[in-house]
Amino acid sequence: MSSYLRQKLNSFQIGTSLSSSESDDAKQQVPIEEIELSKIQLMKPLLQSQDPSAKDVDDLMMRRFLRARDLDVEKASAMLLKYLKWKKEFVPNGVISPSEIPNDLAHNKLFMQGYDKTGRPIVLVFAERHKPTTVDEFKRFVTFTLDKICARMPSGHEKFTAIADLQGWGYVNSDIRGYLAALSIMQDCYPERLGKLFIVHVPYIFMTAWKMVYPFIDKNTKKKIVFVDDKKLQSALLEDIDETQLPDTFGGKMKLVPIQEC
Repeated sequence: MSSYLRQKLNSFQIGTSLSSSESDDAKQQVPIEEIELSKIQLMKPLLQSQDPSAKDVDDLMMRRFLRARDLDVEKASAMLLKYLKWKKEFVPNGVISPSEIPNDLAHNKLFMQGYDKTGRPIVLVFAERHKPTTVDEFKRFVTFTLDKICARMPSGHEKFTAIADLQGWGYVNSDIRGYLAALSIMQDCYPERLGKLFIVHVPYIFMTAWKMVYPFIDKNTKKKIVFVDDKKLQSALLEDIDETQLPDTFGGKMKLVPIQEC
């Protein structure tokens, strides 16, 4: 796959080679939006030559995959083709039904309500309510959740803000296999959807699990994660979220709505 994509990419690129200094100067002069657009046009024939269903992929999705791979057309194309294959196999009906994830929904652990100051929808998860189910069901739950979030994105927005409340979290809630599965789906199948993740009320014992998960978090995702000190919790959240949109559990005015009811 990689060598094929490289060969096809070279065949689609037109123009003479530039010296290193000339190339750097050119990049500085061309707006990033134009660079992204030109690379999206390169991706389209690459993708469709491998998977005809890629013709239905819009420019915004291609741009997210490009950004996730630092605008590398070959890597972004391979990543997107892998996603399309996963989607057909893992979500053959196009959506995950609540009937496929009864145990995870019964935990009543994930809510969505309100928008942050940039217009991103807000998601809140109570980690203490999570009890490990099967990895397959949890993966379906994560997919169900991300699809719900994406469907609620206002026009012009592609990202969401999340708050993970770890108050009361203990070893009975620890689910390393589940965490890694969720991380893989978010990073590989829904890249550039997470805008910011606040991790709050962090117990010391959680850091054991965190150390196991951290090496698998890619560099772009790491930049979006913020651990919040308990003493600065409300002030930190209010920097990004207006009081009228802040969940009432954190002193705001927005009532919690279970993800399945959104």
